[in-house]
Amino acid sequence: MVGLQLLKRTLNLSDEQVVAGWVENPYWQYFCGQKVFCHELPIDASLMTQFRRRIGPAGCEFILGLTVQAGLKTGTVAHASLAVVNVDTTVQEKAIAFPTDTRLLHKARVALVRVAKKHGVRLRQSYERIGKAACVRAQRYAHARQMQRARAHVRKLRGYLGRVIRDVERQIGAHVPSTPSPNDTHKAHPATHRDKANQRLTRLLAVVKRIYSQPRKPAPNDLPNVYSVHAPEVDCIAKGKAHKPYEFGVKVSVISTSKESFVIGMRSLPDNPYDGHTLTSCIQQAQRITGKPIREAYTDRGYRGHGCKLPNLKIWLADAKRGVTRAIARKIKRRNAVEPTIGHMKSDGSLGRSFLKGVEGDAINALLCGAGHNLRKILKKLALLCICFGLPFQPMLQFLRAQWRTPITQPA
Repeated sequence: MVGLQLLKRTLNLSDEQVVAGWVENPYWQYFCGQKVFCHELPIDASLMTQFRRRIGPAGCEFILGLTVQAGLKTGTVAHASLAVVNVDTTVQEKAIAFPTDTRLLHKARVALVRVAKKHGVRLRQSYERIGKAACVRAQRYAHARQMQRARAHVRKLRGYLGRVIRDVERQIGAHVPSTPSPNDTHKAHPATHRDKANQRLTRLLAVVKRIYSQPRKPAPNDLPNVYSVHAPEVDCIAKGKAHKPYEFGVKVSVISTSKESFVIGMRSLPDNPYDGHTLTSCIQQAQRITGKPIREAYTDRGYRGHGCKLPNLKIWLADAKRGVTRAIARKIKRRNAVEPTIGHMKSDGSLGRSFLKGVEGDAINALLCGAGHNLRKILKKLALLCICFGLPFQPMLQFLRAQWRTPITQPA
């Protein structure tokens, strides 16, 4: 299971693709510990999700530590390099559409009507037809820059959503029948079934009510705005980019070695905290993964006022002037190497778009992206050694054939 997760992150594949490719590729099977060539699917693709949920962020952190140990054994990263690191943050975007008032109000009403009908709530009116028509007209008027007409249809959508909310609230206590229907496959007790239905409706109703009542610009003491119905944990993060002023996802801290750009720390930071306030916990995570202390950390100017007071640790900002020697100046300039590392994890890995659910899914995706990046660097190092020493891949295939009892050429 760990090998499949690593292959998925190294090659940026889906769960279905990595399970299907495992049957066809003998190298993947050998990497996962298989001794005899297998012609059947190892697992169902849905078990990949269950495995990630079972191990959680702590297990994924352990997997990242395994890639660090493999990097040390293969010479991809040196032991001395673990003491000097570069630190930066990026945004791990979530799989959501760009949030607009029109789309959010429409999707919230559709989701609430769907869940209410599934659990037996008989609504007075669902507004399916006129709600969809109002959504389309609001988008067309906004595209034509007829904003007054567009806002009128947005107000209609808000009114439709408010009526559905009040209708569901009136019936939330008695919407599940006392006895399950003949077509109901749920085997639990009716009271348990009713409680689960009420809990799911209550959670969705809380998210929908926030979308219904949230202002365009929340006050400092207000709850943060909701930008997606299925992913209410998404934050709106401004990174100062001209081509993309706002990104919707979760902030992620990346710690890589200064010399080899080997990732030794990845941590998701929900609720969009200030970078400097997260430095202590991120450094502690990297030290926990590697088992070695960090002596020097190089950051950008966004970490001013970090307040990190870990023992035997020196933090250097990008604009440092006092006590900067030539060696320190070279390392400060080398801090920029963390930027292409983040770019590779977004283009070659899955850091650019997270499809995992919830805050825990964001943490798992970030840690496994770091593990996949490390494994790509290890494979590149091994391939370079084969080229330098003139070692072809044919002896490797012969070795695999000798190890397995079943010939690789045997048809499925």
